[in-house]
Amino acid sequence: MPVPRPWGVVGLKFPFVANDEGVPIGEIRYERPGEPESIPSLLLKVLLTHKPLSIQVHPDDTYAQSIGLPNGKTEAWYVVSAAPGAKVALGLSRQMTPECFREAVEDGSISALVAWQSVSTGDVVSVPSGTIHAIGADLIIAEIQQRSDTTYRIFDHGRKRELHVESAIAVADTGPVVVQARPIPLTDERTLLISNAHFVFERIRLAPGTMWWLEAARESWLLVLSGGARVGSFNIAAGDAIFAQSDRVNIDAGPDGLVALLAYSGAGGPVADVLQRITQPGSTDSKFAETRQKPSSFSATTAAHSPQRKESIR
Repeated sequence: MPVPRPWGVVGLKFPFVANDEGVPIGEIRYERPGEPESIPSLLLKVLLTHKPLSIQVHPDDTYAQSIGLPNGKTEAWYVVSAAPGAKVALGLSRQMTPECFREAVEDGSISALVAWQSVSTGDVVSVPSGTIHAIGADLIIAEIQQRSDTTYRIFDHGRKRELHVESAIAVADTGPVVVQARPIPLTDERTLLISNAHFVFERIRLAPGTMWWLEAARESWLLVLSGGARVGSFNIAAGDAIFAQSDRVNIDAGPDGLVALLAYSGAGGPVADVLQRITQPGSTDSKFAETRQKPSSFSATTAAHSPQRKESIR
């Protein structure tokens, strides 16, 4: 689903939908089709920026629940595309007291105190709740996050939208961020990007013509970056996504292979058998099917030609 944003892009290009209405689209949200029995705990989005986003911060679970919200918002970014010189901001350049932080937000000088860093295609950024952050112009970023829209803006580049000074003071870590973890190869096909208390984020690369099982015991999202595959009864290509939970999904990589992002819920690090190669076409694991207790759920969301076209099997 495309979402208009003041910092978005007019005229989206493949693998996303062409936007001919002159409205800047800043987000493409991937949602389960129909009316699912339960709302997923994670939200998958693609952000497209022509201008910088606001400088902002999100609450953690404890604060969110103290004001009646179900959860806070920790997120992670994968840079799909970056123009030369593109930047993101993460944390502040120095430690600040709450009083100094308030003054900087109120007089706008906070914009010069955030720590900007250059990014390029393939970079990964972890954004825990409480982290002051911003995304600069000319970027395409895939974002996985806790399902929450709670955002406290502290600087908005003169857009005249509301700032949330008191809430930001209550939740923000007003100092530099810790060093970001580096991606870790798990297998020839899997690279661990980020693992935290809320989700695991991986990049997968499947060789052309190979066949795999995705063991989606947990809530799982897969976003295609390049190549393509046959997934269940769907053909997927760059910009398409699938959702699966308590299910085993067959993935047949196409002639160009498949590069995708995989995110699944839960703590405890990467799941060892989340991706298994099929060595004999047509083979199944009846034991898995017999012991599976939750109802299966698999759906595909196609963004390459219409972000509003969704298909599913249950």
